Amino acid sequence: MFNLHTHRYTNSPLGVELVNEYPWAFEGKSPVYSIGIHPWYIDEKKWPEHLDIVAHHLTQKGCWAIGECGLDKRIEVPFDLQCDVFKAHLLLAEQHQKPVVLHLVGAFQELLSIKKQLKISVPLIVHGFSKNAQLAQELVRHGLYLSFGKYLLRNPDLREAFLAVPEDRIFLETDTLEESIAAVYAQAAHYRNLEVSELERQIERNVAHVFGVK
Repeated sequence: MFNLHTHRYTNSPLGVELVNEYPWAFEGKSPVYSIGIHPWYIDEKKWPEHLDIVAHHLTQKGCWAIGECGLDKRIEVPFDLQCDVFKAHLLLAEQHQKPVVLHLVGAFQELLSIKKQLKISVPLIVHGFSKNAQLAQELVRHGLYLSFGKYLLRNPDLREAFLAVPEDRIFLETDTLEESIAAVYAQAAHYRNLEVSELERQIERNVAHVFGVK
């Protein structure tokens, strides 16, 4: 079972965990990880230094993705600064041909505009998707992948949006959940009327396509 996004490495026998790392506090406990500057933690003076650390890690074998990074309209960090830092991440991702794990709050249209402006071709994955089916379908039309986790377990209304996403565009995650990735897979398989093993195989194909690994 592939876990697209978690903040806690558990060395789970269930499968691969893509652990989120911060450049200023890299732990390196997980054999595979993503790394980036979360918009909540942007330091106006230090972010170029932090981005240099991200760039270094993108050359390492265990670094599968950049992020989480993105845009959040509900925080006090100036939005223009967020956009500058986000664009810098996307350009790095293009340079190194790495997928990007996205944190997005209230800024989906801005994301699509920046993606078009910078002509981003690498896979972009919205982690922790919790919005409606209409937005899910719009993001898929623009080439994005969506990852589901906590809200799939907590909010039954998310079922419609989850089913609106083609199976070749989904990932599953735990993020900060106490429940295991197995619980997320079980709920997702139930909603799609699939055996868990069938869902596992589909997401394995998605991993191979997006991350270039098996």
